[in-house]
Amino acid sequence: MANTNTLETTARVGYAARGIVYMLVGGLALMAAVGAGGDTGGSRDALASLLDEPYGKVLLAVIALGLLAFAVWREVAAVSDADHRGSSGKGLAIRGAHVISGFAYLSLAVYAAGLAFGWATGGGSGGGSGDEGAQGWSAWLLAQPFGRWLLGLVGLVVAGVGIGFLGRAWKGDVTKHLRYAPEQRGWVVPLGRAGFAARGVVFLIIGGFLVLAGWQAQSSEARGLGGALRTLQEQPYGWVLLGLVAAGLFAFGAFGVVQAVYRHIDAPDVDDAAGEAKRAAQRGARKIG
Repeated sequence: MANTNTLETTARVGYAARGIVYMLVGGLALMAAVGAGGDTGGSRDALASLLDEPYGKVLLAVIALGLLAFAVWREVAAVSDADHRGSSGKGLAIRGAHVISGFAYLSLAVYAAGLAFGWATGGGSGGGSGDEGAQGWSAWLLAQPFGRWLLGLVGLVVAGVGIGFLGRAWKGDVTKHLRYAPEQRGWVVPLGRAGFAARGVVFLIIGGFLVLAGWQAQSSEARGLGGALRTLQEQPYGWVLLGLVAAGLFAFGAFGVVQAVYRHIDAPDVDDAAGEAKRAAQRGARKIG
C-alpha cells in the first residue's frame, strides 16, 4: 500500500463504502426473511436505518464520503479506461454503464450526507423511496417520444445485465482483478459467486418490471431494489427466496470490502501529473522572469 496514489486510495475507499451499503441492504432483508425485524428496502432505506443507531449520523457522514469516492472513481475509471475494457462495442458499453453508475452513487452519497447533516429525511418503511425513484424516471421516460419502447429497451438492458451477472456467478472469473494469496481462494471465490448471483436475480426482476411498465405505459409498475426484494418475499416460500438473495447481497457487500483490499487498481497517477504541472508552471515563470 506504500506506493498507492490518491486515485487508488479513492477507489479503495469507494469499494469499501459500496460494500457496506450492500451489507446493510442484505443484512436487513435477511432479518426480514427470518422474522427478526429488518426490512426489504433499497439502499436509501438501509442508510436511513442508521439514523436510529448510536453514532448513526457519524457513520452516515463517513459512508457519504466513501460513496462520493466511489462515484469519482467510477467516472475516472470509465474515462481513463483504468480496467482496460478497450474501445470495442462491449468495452464502451461497460464504460458507459460505469458512468451512469457513478452518477447513481453520487446521488446516494448526497442522500447519505443529507441524512447525516439533517437536510434529508429517511423514507417510510417498506422501501418506498427506492420504488419512487424508479417510478419517477420511468414516468419521465414514458413522456418522451417513443417512451414506451425506450423504457422497454432499458428494461431489456437491465435484465441482460442480470443475465450477465448470473453467467459470471456460474462460471465466470469473479476474481479477475483481485490479487490475493492462493490459500484465500477457497472463500474469496464462493463469496464473489454468491454476490454476483444475487445481483443477477435482482437485476432480472427490476428489468422485468421495467419491461412491464413500458408495455403497459404505467410507471407505477417500475420497481427498484426494495421492490425486487419484496417481490421475492411475496412468492410461495418467499422467505426462503428472500433469505437466499439477501444472503447473496450481503456476500456481495463483503466481496466489496475484499475488493477494497485486494483489487488491482491501475489508477492514473494524479499526484505525478499535478507535480509535473507545477514544475512546468515554475519553468514557465522562470523564463518569463
